[in-house]
Amino acid sequence: MTENQVIALVEEVGFSLEARSEINANPSDLANHPKGVWTLPPMLRLGEVDKEKYLAIGESDRMTLKFIKK
Repeated sequence: MTENQVIALVEEVGFSLEARSEINANPSDLANHPKGVWTLPPMLRLGEVDKEKYLAIGESDRMTLKFIKK
């Protein structure tokens, strides 16, 4: 899910976005992996196939959002 999708869903159920952070972001992760986030470390679902490429990307891009109840 995109950050905007998550924000919209959470706001629909009565919360409002208070803050966001890029602390867990990984700009190297373009999110186009054959086995999804499990292609990346620590899972490396493809085993040795392109292993060095996926190790260089690192863990998946993540969002950090803080909501408060309205």
